[in-house]
Amino acid sequence: MNAFLSLGRWFFALPFSLFGLLHLLEGETMAQLVVPSYLPFKVLWVYFTGIGLIAAAISMLLGKLDKLATTLLAIFLLLMVFMLHIPNAMAGGEAARLALSTLLKDISLAGGAMMYAKHYAQDTKYT
Repeated sequence: MNAFLSLGRWFFALPFSLFGLLHLLEGETMAQLVVPSYLPFKVLWVYFTGIGLIAAAISMLLGKLDKLATTLLAIFLLLMVFMLHIPNAMAGGEAARLALSTLLKDISLAGGAMMYAKHYAQDTKYT
C-alpha cells in the first residue's frame, strides 16, 4: 500500500511541470485570456509563472527545497484565487462557472501543496 501511496508525490508534482510548460509555449494566448488588465507586461507574468511552476515540480521530484517550493506554490495558487478567480466568478455569466470551477481546483491544489509542505517535504531546513 505504501508503494501505491508514494505515487502521489509524482501525481501531484508532474502536472505542475506540464502547466508550466503550457505557460511557456502558449504565453501570448494565456496573457490575453488570463492576466488581469491592470497588470503590465502580461506575457512576462505568464512566463514567470511557468518557470515557477516548473521549478516547484522539479523541487518536489528531487526533494530539494521542496518545503519552500510547496509553500510558495500554495501562496501562488491562493493569490490566483483572490486576484483572478474570485473577481471572474463574481462577474456572472458562463465565464463565472468556469471561474468557479478553477477557483475550487486551485483551492484544492493549494491545500495539497500545504499538506505536502507540512507532512511530506524532505527538506527540513525551513521548519
